[in-house]
Amino acid sequence: MTARTFWAGAGALAVVAVAVALALRPGDEPVAAARSLPAATSLPADSGPSLARLGDQQVGSGELKALFSQLPEDTRSRLRGDRPALEAWIRTRLAEKTLYQQAEAQGWLQRPDIQAQTRAATEQIVLRDYLDSVSKVADDYPSEAELKQAYEAGKAGLQLPVRYRLSQIFLRVANPKDDEAVHKQALALAKQAQAGDADFAALARTHSQDAETAAKGGDTGLQALAQLLPEVRGVVPKLKVGAVSEPVQSAAGYHIIKLVEQQPARAATLEEVAPRLRQLLRAQRQEQVAKAYVEGMFDNATLSIDGAALNQVLESSR
Repeated sequence: MTARTFWAGAGALAVVAVAVALALRPGDEPVAAARSLPAATSLPADSGPSLARLGDQQVGSGELKALFSQLPEDTRSRLRGDRPALEAWIRTRLAEKTLYQQAEAQGWLQRPDIQAQTRAATEQIVLRDYLDSVSKVADDYPSEAELKQAYEAGKAGLQLPVRYRLSQIFLRVANPKDDEAVHKQALALAKQAQAGDADFAALARTHSQDAETAAKGGDTGLQALAQLLPEVRGVVPKLKVGAVSEPVQSAAGYHIIKLVEQQPARAATLEEVAPRLRQLLRAQRQEQVAKAYVEGMFDNATLSIDGAALNQVLESSR
């Protein structure tokens, strides 16, 4: 395969990957399917005032700031209004810290198998970081011409699915014993919203308990069907544009959905995929540079493998 054909193939694969990412990017909770928070163990040590405690373990403001720094701005904004999700993350983090403390107190860190795994993990972290440092990609890559070439190479397979613009009125069920009362309230609001002269946006601003969408008159933005909660996903395709659903129950509460707009499936434009495509092309280029760097080490030094010793190890491991 020549360099030219390789790059054409790489560009096509990159654009297809972008298409999937674009089609399935997260929408606005709680209509959109929930997305997991980053693993608590991936965050740095605590700093700042304590936010929560479990025994002598605590989660501080520094950890929460570190969590938020890993997320896109739109997700951070949604999480600020989703207290249950944040509190669930805090509980998980406290449980992990407590478990680690228990293991440390019982000498787990001194176990030979744990030490071997720790050394191996540390080695991989150092190697990845060092390899990243020696395989930097030029700031101006890809150029606009290279970006367009990659887009054109994969354009035929780049399709956005049917997308729906929804508005919602969301009523949260914080306690199961309140379900019946909240359901009655949802039924009454749905009846109001379905009236011919109803102002759905005004009702959403007044009654919806999803602060992020309520401020926008209930608007949740354009979303593919796969992005929505399963319960909502089954209702939306049956609605006509302008129609309002009966209350839809999910694990979080009740949703009253209005279908504002429906866009047919179509090919994505270069402008829509450019940011993700640029990231993917840069990642591919860095992987190629890193591979060339490693292969260069073998070109610049003599490699020898003791076949007899290798056979002995293989035999002894049967």
